[in-house]
Amino acid sequence: MRNGNVEVVVVGGGYGGVTAANSLARRDGVSVTLVNPRPEFVERIRLHQLVTGSDDAVVGFGEVLGGNVQVVVDAATRINTAERQVSLAGGGTVSYDYLVYAVGSGASDLAVSGAAEFAHWVSDLEGAERLRSALAATPASAPVTVVGAGPTGLETAAELAEAGRKVTLVCGGVLGPSLHARVRRPVTRRLVKLGVTVLEGPRARVTGVTRDGVQLDDGRELPSAVTIWTAGFRVPDLAARSGLRTDTEGRLLTDATLTSVDDVRIVAAGDAAAMTDRPFRMSCQAAVQLGPAAAATILRRIAGKTPAPVRMFFAGQCLSLGRDEGVTQFSYPNDRVNALHIGGRPGAGVKELACRFTLNKLVSGAGKASSRASHGDGSDRLQTPRPENLTTPSSTRRSA
Repeated sequence: MRNGNVEVVVVGGGYGGVTAANSLARRDGVSVTLVNPRPEFVERIRLHQLVTGSDDAVVGFGEVLGGNVQVVVDAATRINTAERQVSLAGGGTVSYDYLVYAVGSGASDLAVSGAAEFAHWVSDLEGAERLRSALAATPASAPVTVVGAGPTGLETAAELAEAGRKVTLVCGGVLGPSLHARVRRPVTRRLVKLGVTVLEGPRARVTGVTRDGVQLDDGRELPSAVTIWTAGFRVPDLAARSGLRTDTEGRLLTDATLTSVDDVRIVAAGDAAAMTDRPFRMSCQAAVQLGPAAAATILRRIAGKTPAPVRMFFAGQCLSLGRDEGVTQFSYPNDRVNALHIGGRPGAGVKELACRFTLNKLVSGAGKASSRASHGDGSDRLQTPRPENLTTPSSTRRSA
């Protein structure tokens, strides 16, 4: 605690981390520091657009974080729960009274032979930028293979095909496993219209990746000048390295209030955490709800109150299938999908609206945090610390 303020460190500047930081920064008597490896917020739900150049997918933290949130541009390497400190890759440390664990997720473990060496991914900014460069150096007529037919794979395949690329989508199972069976039909029709070759079924599982091809379980070898791996995600191992309990996928285990089962000072938000009884689907839709919920848990503890179990509401999934068409898959509030959907141009419109709404929500949260709208008695105003390793969020936006 510094200058009478409770210090909260948020590790991770994605959707969960930013919404948690802004919610916390609205309270008097709370100092918020966000630790993130890069100085910008990445619109992860637009990274497939960055690959084709239709969006830059990057927004300055100055637009989405309250001005009273301090930013440390560095990577967290370990959480010392005994000392309540976060060790940084640059050699420094940041102390906390409470910590929000929001490190997000990235590309899955590329365990298939050759995948780590030759495949690209689109799950983080650096991977998407490398993929864009690789495509720029490859003739438009060269074959491109997308491995994985979840939302990321579907959107990436459609985006590239609409841009004139010759795309093969390897499902390794069913196309769109998270979609309702009836909703797969318009998705399939759109991919066929775009000229995407879809390979489904267990025999269409990738067993190897080479510099210029993909090997399948049934013995086929597909020519592939650029191979893109979208089959699943994995989380950083920061929790495990810090001695905190995780599930089999490495996600920090929490109770129903998002509190670590090992330490009441650590509360989680986003992809890198899992409730012991009901883990949520890794998604932006979950993260923007879990961030404020994590903040609420901490604020209640600061106030000496018992945190409430988190309550989630899901509306569905929005997929862009190129710039011209899309599909919105509706679900029940518990995230179980149903047959209701919107396709075609209206579907694309809903997806774009969802992307803009999400960003506008973050910008609105930043404004509320900057105005320091107090929900307390106002007796403890924030005195912003200015250590050398802290920076004020930049409002710059990277051009495409």
